[in-house]
Amino acid sequence: MNAHLQPTGSAYFIAKETQVAESHTLSVLVDNEPGVLARVIGLFSGRGYNIESLTVSETEHEAHLSRITIVTRGTPSVLEQIKSQLERIVPVHRVVDLTVRARVLGQERPIEREVALVKIVGSGEMRQETLRLADAFHAKVVDATTEHFILEITGKSSKIDQFVAIMKPLGLVEVCRTGIAAMNRGPQGM
Repeated sequence: MNAHLQPTGSAYFIAKETQVAESHTLSVLVDNEPGVLARVIGLFSGRGYNIESLTVSETEHEAHLSRITIVTRGTPSVLEQIKSQLERIVPVHRVVDLTVRARVLGQERPIEREVALVKIVGSGEMRQETLRLADAFHAKVVDATTEHFILEITGKSSKIDQFVAIMKPLGLVEVCRTGIAAMNRGPQGM
């Protein structure tokens, strides 16, 4: 066996060499109770799966249900294994691979959005350029002093990545991102 093909301790090594790893968005409906998130995350860390984005919020207050949105990367067989293992966790009610469902519906990806708060420090022309670019990206000023701005931007992760990159030379000092919220198009629910 070649040195570069040695097992790494990660589940990604198990996948067939012909399969290509791709990013998928999973939506997991769970009971909103202590320890559930730790069990879900433990499944990922214990098997060497990586989480690229994670968001959690109670979505059905009366039923005490929360929705966990996870963006992870893997081959089709690894992603199917993740989904299967998530479904076996007791307080998990449903697991949907939104990426697969989007393709079944004839769409490239599910609707995915992220929110970011971006703090920029600057004055003079840099301040004017910051406001001009914020307007071009439809970012909102949510806090401002004579020394700084805090901007809120919503959109696809790629849009936020681009905005952050453009803001770096203008005095970017801090970024806080929510992670991806996702949903499939169409009338049917999760």
